[in-house]
Amino acid sequence: MFLYSVGDAENLNKATICRTIRNVSLALKSRVHIFITFPGHRRFIHIKEEFYKIAGPSGAHEGDYVNRKSFHSVNVQMICDADCLITNLEAKWPGSVHDSRIFRASRIYQRLSLGEFSGVLLGDKGYACETFLMTPLTDPQTPNTTMPMPKPGLELK
Repeated sequence: MFLYSVGDAENLNKATICRTIRNVSLALKSRVHIFITFPGHRRFIHIKEEFYKIAGPSGAHEGDYVNRKSFHSVNVQMICDADCLITNLEAKWPGSVHDSRIFRASRIYQRLSLGEFSGVLLGDKGYACETFLMTPLTDPQTPNTTMPMPKPGLELK
């Protein structure tokens, strides 16, 4: 839709706009190391202090942000594809919230439960096994146990 809107407004065809966006994106990508660095150009302690001024957990709900390792955090759920491109992100939960609760409350869980996609996601042992979420075997009994391999990736129905 964006390509058509810009094309109509500027009297350009879709292919020209697409090539231009790609060229600009590649130019920015070639310079990404200049602009995106960790921890950046400031001292680490300064970054932490500035972050706590903006979003530091305090007050009545501070305890919610203390995770099982006893430090303050925000729990982030990310889903990526085989090329490690992020396809889904949930970054709003306090550190005390368990991974599986975040997943069960997510829109992607609802969509998977409704059968909107075929295939499976891979999760760690913190998640419950679902028809659309494969987790490690907790205590495999025989070394020769084989499981059928699912079709890789998710596909829209």
